[in-house]
Amino acid sequence: MAVSAAASLVLAIGGCTSPEKNARYMAGNFRAQAALKTVDGKDAGTAIAEEIDGSLRVMVEARGLPKGPHGTHVHAVGKCEAPGFTTAGPHWNPTGHQHGKENPAGPHAGDMPNLNVGDDGNDRTIFTLPGGTFAGLLDQDGAALVIHADADDYKTDPSGNSGGRIACGVFQAM
Repeated sequence: MAVSAAASLVLAIGGCTSPEKNARYMAGNFRAQAALKTVDGKDAGTAIAEEIDGSLRVMVEARGLPKGPHGTHVHAVGKCEAPGFTTAGPHWNPTGHQHGKENPAGPHAGDMPNLNVGDDGNDRTIFTLPGGTFAGLLDQDGAALVIHADADDYKTDPSGNSGGRIACGVFQAM
């Protein structure tokens, strides 16, 4: 019985941060995380992507952003150089579609819903990108999550008139 209790203690303190993370690992899901930064290098939150059932689920926890709606997209290049984060390239679009869920020729694989940042500068969203894969997200040039200055109109190609890029983070395998 003492051996069993000792083994349980070792498992409990073995470096796993939460039962939820353990369950995802045990289920065999691949995960990547991006530390989001503003153009002046301040912390703007995190994004976690995980492959589940032939799709990517992206969880964004944004903080310290201006109040209001902000377009949010996965971009094709894993590079976030200020001031404009243009190094992140265009939206992640391996299928060659146009931008936006309301565009008859859309959407891009990296199109996500707007963040709706409250008075406290924070928002959280979880969204599934159908057909997305971990291998596609972390290909040779990587990928980034970008938060834009304005709301995405969900139809205008190539970026939904979502304005400049105000926060960016490069996905890294976890």
